[in-house]
Amino acid sequence: MLDWGGSGRAVVLLAGSGNTAHVFDEFAPKLNASCHVYTSCHVYGITRRGFGASSQPESGYDEQHLADDILHVLDTLRITAPVLVGHSMAGGEMTVLASRHPDRISGLVYLEALFDVADFPASDPAYLALAKKLPQEEPPAPPTEEERRSFAAYRARQMRMEGFAFPEGELHAGSETTTDGSKGPYKTPQRIFKLIGDGAMPRDYSKIRVPVLAIGDAQLAPGDYPAGNSLNVQERANTDAYRAATIAFVNRWKKNLQNGPPSVRFVDLEDAGHYLFLKREAEVVREVRAFVGGLP
Repeated sequence: MLDWGGSGRAVVLLAGSGNTAHVFDEFAPKLNASCHVYTSCHVYGITRRGFGASSQPESGYDEQHLADDILHVLDTLRITAPVLVGHSMAGGEMTVLASRHPDRISGLVYLEALFDVADFPASDPAYLALAKKLPQEEPPAPPTEEERRSFAAYRARQMRMEGFAFPEGELHAGSETTTDGSKGPYKTPQRIFKLIGDGAMPRDYSKIRVPVLAIGDAQLAPGDYPAGNSLNVQERANTDAYRAATIAFVNRWKKNLQNGPPSVRFVDLEDAGHYLFLKREAEVVREVRAFVGGLP
C-alpha cells in the first residue's frame, strides 16, 4: 500500500497485471496536487497479491478474491467512499467490488481497462485469422547488456522505444536487483499470471450505481497505418479489416459498460497506448481530476 498524502476524498489507484502501485509514482503526486483545483483528495495505491512486495499465496487470484483484498485495505485504513482508478486488468476487480458493495465506492475510472474475457479477441478464431494477415514487422531487439546494466539505462530504452518509461521505483519493485546493481529477473512467477487469467470473470456492469469515467486509446481508426505509406493495396486492406474488427470489440465493451452506471463518460486519446497515464499523463490527470471534482 502506498500513500501519497492529501486530504478529503480518497482516490485509490490500482495497477494493471505485471505492475505494482509504484507504476503511479510520477502520476499520483500530480493527481494529488491537481485535485485541489476541484476538490481536495487523498491519493493511495494498492499492489495486489502476487506482485512486488505483496504476498504470493498459492491461491486467491480470481477477481472475487482480488476485489475482497481491496475491500480489506479500505476497511483497515478506514477509507470511505473512494474513487477507484484502475489500469488494465484492475478493471475486473474494481467492477466486482463496485457491483457487490455499491455503498462503499463513489466513482470508478477505467484506464484502458474495459476488455472482457467473455468477448475477447484472442479467443475469436476469425479475429486471429485477420491478425495473421497483417504486414509483418521486425520485432524489437531485446535489451542489450548495456541497457540492462542499470535501471536508468533500462528506462532510457523504454523512453526511446515506447515514448514513456516506468518510474524507477516500479522497476525496483517488480524486478530483482543483481549484485552489480543491474536489472535482474521479474519477481512474479508465471504461475501467478496464469491463475489471474483463469480467475477473470465476464464483465457485468448492471449493478454499478456510481458514475464512471473510461479513458482509452483512440488510435484504432482504419487508415492509421503503423508502417506508413510502404503498404501495398492488399496489406492496407488487411490492416483495415483487422482494425475494423478491433473497433467492433471495443465498441461492444463500451456498450456493455453503459448497461448499469447512472452516468458514463468516454474519453478517447489518440496514440495514447496501453500505459496512457504515463504516455499522456497531463491529459489523463486533467480528466481524472475533473471527474473527481464533479462527484457529489
